[in-house]
Formats: sequence, C-alpha cells, structure tokens
Amino acid sequence: MLVGYGISTINGNGFYSSYDARNDIRRHFPNFHTRVDDALIFAPYLELGAVALAGVESRDDRLNTLLLIGKAEGFMLLTVFGLKSITGVTRPDASDNQSFPSGHTAQAFLAASIVHAELRDKSQWYGIGAYSIATSVAALRMLNNKHWQSDVFAGAGLGILSAHLAYLSHRNRWGRKPRLLEGTSFSPMYNQGATGLTFTWRPVR
Repeated sequence: MLVGYGISTINGNGFYSSYDARNDIRRHFPNFHTRVDDALIFAPYLELGAVALAGVESRDDRLNTLLLIGKAEGFMLLTVFGLKSITGVTRPDASDNQSFPSGHTAQAFLAASIVHAELRDKSQWYGIGAYSIATSVAALRMLNNKHWQSDVFAGAGLGILSAHLAYLSHRNRWGRKPRLLEGTSFSPMYNQGATGLTFTWRPVR
C-alpha cells in the first residue's frame, strides 16, 4: 500500500501530489537543513542492541537475528538501488537523478520492522519507538529537500517488505534442526538375521 501510494503521487499526480507536498514544505520551512537523518537510519538497530544488552530476550537468538538483518539488507539494497537506476527521478534539489525511492527511508523502516518483529512479544512500545524514528527520517528527507513525497512512501514500503521477505525465507534457523527434520528419528533394526535402520517421521505443526 505504501509503495502504491508513493507511485500514485509522483510528480503532479494524485489528490495531494509530490509537487503539492514540496511546495507546502518550502513555504513553511524555506531554510531547513540538518544531517540528523543520516544518523537516525540505524537508530532502531541501536535500540535492538541496547535491549539485548539489558537482558531482554528477542524472538530469535543473536546469530539468527544477524542473519535476518543481513538478508533483509540485501533485499532492500538490491531493490532500492535497482529502482533508482531504472527510474532516474531527479531530486527536489536537482543534485542527482537518484531520488526514487528514498534509500534513507527504506533503511530506517527496514530496521524498525526488524525491531518490531523481534520484540513485539515483549512490548509493542519497542516497535512504536522504532517506527517513530523511521517516520522522522522520512519527514526529514522531505524537509531537507532531498526527496519527494512519493520517494519516502515507496521507500518505507520497500523497507518493510524487505524485512518481511527475510523472515519468510528464514524458515530453517541456523544452528537448529530444520523444521523438515523435526519429529524424525533413526534407530538400528535387527529382524530374523537381517540388520537395518528404521526411520520414523511425525508431522510437526
């Protein structure tokens, strides 16, 4: 939905287009500039690390969490930079043609999605905090005149999607018995002078 909405507001399209949003921002914040957004994109990961150091158990162990992050980052980088090179949208400040989608926003929402997935069983506030940071990054990219409204909405959607794809493709946890082998057992067999090996498998939910 986020990606779709972003696409629908490219240039002057949509009920409240990217041009409308930029005009309103420049009218109310004509001289705004900050580098905070460059640092905030990884802040949700710092939240996840601080919680782990505090002794709060996440959904996955640390090794699998790192593998999930690496996989999600790969999905996100491939998708975002692939689209940047294909679309060639000029930034609002005309600095280059790498505007769509917003990589900063995708990174922030990816990290927030990881935090939410890992800690939601402990408290929903972890995810709320992480998504608040990610939303701030999206807003700052527009206030800094680096991205259009369409860029940040699409970036947010791609970041969340990349995290979900990482979890969906991470069925068999590293260091644990794969789910396909759960409920299986092997044992030696001796029957009427013949030896062999019996295999038992019970379906696991």
